[in-house]
Amino acid sequence: MLSALLGRKIGMTQVFGSDGTAIPVTVIEAGPCFVTQIKTVTNDGYEAIQIGFEQIKTKNVSRAELGHLGHSLPLLKAQRKRLQAYQQEQRAKSKTENAENAEASSAEAQVAKTEKPDKQIQKLLKVQANRQRRPGPELGPFRAVREVDLQAGVASEELQLGVQVDVSLFRIGESVDIVGTSKGKGFQGGVKRHGFSGGPKTHGQSDRTRAPGSIGSGTTPGRVLKGTRMAGHMGNARVTAKKLQVIQADPEHNLLVVKGSVPGANGGLLMIKKHVMR
Repeated sequence: MLSALLGRKIGMTQVFGSDGTAIPVTVIEAGPCFVTQIKTVTNDGYEAIQIGFEQIKTKNVSRAELGHLGHSLPLLKAQRKRLQAYQQEQRAKSKTENAENAEASSAEAQVAKTEKPDKQIQKLLKVQANRQRRPGPELGPFRAVREVDLQAGVASEELQLGVQVDVSLFRIGESVDIVGTSKGKGFQGGVKRHGFSGGPKTHGQSDRTRAPGSIGSGTTPGRVLKGTRMAGHMGNARVTAKKLQVIQADPEHNLLVVKGSVPGANGGLLMIKKHVMR
């Protein structure tokens, strides 16, 4: 089976253990996810599974994504106009030929009918006949689509397009890694961003307590070293919380409860991955 699942952070609360201790936990709406693509070594050079999460309406979804998910797509407006114009030309030409070739031999009339359309028209006719870009069920579209790995010992051929995966993928007590996007803090100073203590309030520095102070020496090296911690953009980065214990898993309501906090704000997209010892 898969090694990961997509979900959304609901919020934090606490539960009580068997010995009465309060355990801080995060509640996650995990899944259900659907297999949208199966990547194999033969076709793609590696093995992976693409999954979709949170089905949405087809409005404002690109044709490329719909075609990738197996939807039957009609011709574009310009393509329809081109094909209709060609069909009108053929009908008019057929009427003219029938009038002119009423007295002609049947062999000459057969040659006139077997004229092939140009390559563009042939392509449009082929696209119109095969409106589904890939075989298989129509899926999605989804709000989020991600690639995940397979568990050890599982071959990609064992899965099929459209298979649904839910929270039953995880067991109570096992460890998971949760990947999310941390809260964006904007531009912050060194005290908040890096935990600097700031300068002293004495000796006339009462207005410089949160200033960064010196950022390097003078003659040697005579420059600011790369990677020096200073004020700058904080948060809104990919963060992984490792080895969080699964406290509860409820496939009926698609809820997963893990011990501790996870990155991001409530409602943020998360990837829950099985922890692998390295």
